[in-house]
Amino acid sequence: MAEEDIETKIKNYKTAPFDSRFPNQNQTRNCWQNYLDFHRCQKAMTAKGGNVSVCEWYQRVYQSLCPTSWVTDWDEQRAEGTFPGKI
Repeated sequence: MAEEDIETKIKNYKTAPFDSRFPNQNQTRNCWQNYLDFHRCQKAMTAKGGNVSVCEWYQRVYQSLCPTSWVTDWDEQRAEGTFPGKI
């Protein structure tokens, strides 16, 4: 039942909701954290053999907050092994 609720929330997702960890107007840190959370979630769920679709929430949030050029750069850095974040 809880899984259906998550899937419904993901399906109805429009834009990033308020996150009390990032109360300021500047959402750079929020963007960065959701990018990391998505890739950490994906890595953890893959390692456990779980359903990675639950990680889509983080992906949608970072895609709505982050400039595309940043995401492209970070993806390239991850591929090259030079990404500064801990995933």
